Amino acid sequence: RANLLRTISHDLRTPLTSISGNAGVLMENSSVLDEAKKQRLYADIYDDSMWLVQLVENLLSITRLENGGLDLRIQPELLEEVAGEALQHLNRRSAEYPIRVDIEDDLLMAKMDSRLITQVIINIVNNAVKYTPAGSRITISARREGEMVRVEIADDGGGIPDEAKEKLFQMFYTAQHKRGGDSRRGLGLGLSLCKSIITAHGGTITVRDNLPHGTVFSFTLQAEEVNCHE
Repeated sequence: RANLLRTISHDLRTPLTSISGNAGVLMENSSVLDEAKKQRLYADIYDDSMWLVQLVENLLSITRLENGGLDLRIQPELLEEVAGEALQHLNRRSAEYPIRVDIEDDLLMAKMDSRLITQVIINIVNNAVKYTPAGSRITISARREGEMVRVEIADDGGGIPDEAKEKLFQMFYTAQHKRGGDSRRGLGLGLSLCKSIITAHGGTITVRDNLPHGTVFSFTLQAEEVNCHE
């Protein structure tokens, strides 16, 4: 618990200082700042605020999962709709990346708590945005595999070293290589939370290379049969 508090306090300080500093500049110098400068300050405040919102969501979910207080509301959901919902809540920098959803079967369904699985997709895609250069392609795909549905999120960035792959899902672990992301932020909660959520759903989550270059995160969920009969 002490380690958690120290880590959170350290990582909260930077965005909070940035928000208060930029807000102070706007309040004290608004009359002399040109519009372009104001827009940059507004964007910085927005980005830091949204990162804090995502951090709080991750922390709340981890706390509930560890305390056994997170009630999974499992029901059949369309993968296409869940992926679409996740795309509405990505980091603002995601606009710099071509993101494609590739689900061949429009009626592909899985059993899930859609709120939590949406959070998993958001965390993984934001992770790709953070650690790959602008313009990298990101693809969200899903397919049926027997009684399971496999969801994959692939990028064509620089990839992840093998020694880092083994630790990615550990709480507080943050890969040391920085590839175009915001190196100020290092709280390694997102992928740890993803593993906890997928495990709670009875699935598995893995990471592998995306040949010839890049990374693929893959997780499974229980498939749901689609009943087309009325």
